[in-house]
Amino acid sequence: MDDELNVTYITLGGYLEVQKYRYLYFVIMFTVYILIICCNSTIVCLIVIHRNLHEPMYIFIAALLINSVLYSTNIYPKLLIDFLTENQIITYPLCLFQACLYYTLATSEFLLLSAMAYDRYVSICKPLQYPTVMRKTTIKVFLVSAWLVPACELAVAVVLYANVKLCHSTLKGLFCNSSGYTLQCVPSVVLSIYGVFTLLNIGLFPMLFILFTYTRILIISYRSCNNVRKKAAQTCLPHLLVLINFSCLITYDVIVVRLESDFPKLARLIMTLQMIMYHPLFNPFIYGLKMKEISKHLKGLLFQVKSH
Repeated sequence: MDDELNVTYITLGGYLEVQKYRYLYFVIMFTVYILIICCNSTIVCLIVIHRNLHEPMYIFIAALLINSVLYSTNIYPKLLIDFLTENQIITYPLCLFQACLYYTLATSEFLLLSAMAYDRYVSICKPLQYPTVMRKTTIKVFLVSAWLVPACELAVAVVLYANVKLCHSTLKGLFCNSSGYTLQCVPSVVLSIYGVFTLLNIGLFPMLFILFTYTRILIISYRSCNNVRKKAAQTCLPHLLVLINFSCLITYDVIVVRLESDFPKLARLIMTLQMIMYHPLFNPFIYGLKMKEISKHLKGLLFQVKSH
């Protein structure tokens, strides 16, 4: 019976003194979750309502913010339940499902940032071709691909993981992620190879494409007039800030999460909380303040609220 329980249920062992601070954790995380939904949804609504924001760049920003809400919704409800329960456990199939959604939405962010980088490249470096290149069909293809490609590739990983024999039942985390590989009795060579392929295909390659694109934008804008340089700085800086922030957090997830020891539990908890608290709030903050048109409409909304 114990062996069956160990195989079926996974214990989430990343919590620190949850029995003592459960209500404090719950209130903080619930507040953050509501803030994430409200902040991201506000910017998305502004983009939907105002016709002058119905441009490819703002559509991709809206998709990115919707992605942040989905990313948080995959984690927070289970997290909040765990704070109020005696045992922080999850069934193995649900753990695989959560991990699949987590990495699907995380890699979707890279692909959406790649689409935004390409949009900025065409807009700044080839402005005359922009209307013909960035058509509605192109935008739809980018959006669908950003979610569909990672989902398909990670679904294959889930099928491979489903057939793996487990000898351990405790994850060193608050939710299911790549540390699930430590549950295996014997590390799977097929899973390791496929994991590297997936990481390169929907992680590293999009990042290299983004860096190459922005390098080209910087070179061309440097050689151009002040107006082009100003446009490049205004529209590219927020995307670069979001990219750098997210890349650092994903690097932590890929490298540090896989360390079975030699990493303090408190430090692991702090870094994990940054991934699920800080980043989903960082995107609407950056785009709300740094994107001129969005900032203008956001200030107008705040003034309307104050006047009422």
